[in-house]
Amino acid sequence: QVQLVESGGGLVQAGGSLRLSCAASGRAVGIYAMAWFRQAPGKEREFVAAISWSGGSTYYGDSVQGRFTISRGNAKTTLALQMVSLKPEDTADYYCAATRADNPYSYYVGAKEYEHWGQGTRVTVSS
Repeated sequence: QVQLVESGGGLVQAGGSLRLSCAASGRAVGIYAMAWFRQAPGKEREFVAAISWSGGSTYYGDSVQGRFTISRGNAKTTLALQMVSLKPEDTADYYCAATRADNPYSYYVGAKEYEHWGQGTRVTVSS
């Protein structure tokens, strides 16, 4: 069983920065591809960024490309999302997700690809 716990959400002004973290625990979590998704009130869950378990491959959603950076720690058990130049439209609950991957360079953008989810952390960007 893999457990994911997000932290780092909060209130920030437009143009500001925030760093989200996700702590992963469980068997073989080091070979899990991981991602961040977000869900704004009244909207569907949206892909934000994904990373392979090796850390060698990353992919971003169009709305965050160039502003957000996904990374994972050396032990592969932590996931981070560095967010800069935040906009009010970035306001959402942010979720960490993980799924086992055989290929160290594989990542996934569909929510249905992910088996494990955290509880979420709220990010609010004021204008």
